[in-house]
Amino acid sequence: MKKLIFIGLTAALAACQSGPSTRSGQPSIRADADSQTIQIKASPEVVRTTLVNSASAKGTIVQQNEPNMVVMESYVRGDNAVLDNEFGPSDSGERAYRIRVRFSGTQCSTNVVQDLALVNNIYTSQEQSFQLPGNPGSMQSLQRLKSNAENSSGCV
Repeated sequence: MKKLIFIGLTAALAACQSGPSTRSGQPSIRADADSQTIQIKASPEVVRTTLVNSASAKGTIVQQNEPNMVVMESYVRGDNAVLDNEFGPSDSGERAYRIRVRFSGTQCSTNVVQDLALVNNIYTSQEQSFQLPGNPGSMQSLQRLKSNAENSSGCV
């Protein structure tokens, strides 16, 4: 059952990464109900560079760095009874938050979509991924990304 959930989530995440190309040559992106979105007055490349630099400065692991998507992971250290109760124990491996940020746009207008997941037993055969809804803290991270990218973009 656990493998079916993981396979289903993996397929669902892969299916919504991108859609058909728009006239700008950028793929269109769709947001799920639990995703968070924001418009940034900067190019997709400036958004990506700003995001990767910020993650690196904070010590967040960048697992995937592509032109229209960055996937980051932040490990949950120590025991966490609340997460154990809600999502089950992560007793065969580490637990991490996985943050996937997708973006598409033009020189001064980029649509950004952020998806969050909690992963139990990450990188083991018992790995389980649980999609999480956005929250005020993760929205603040998107607001900081917007501010930092727009400050370095040169767009008005």
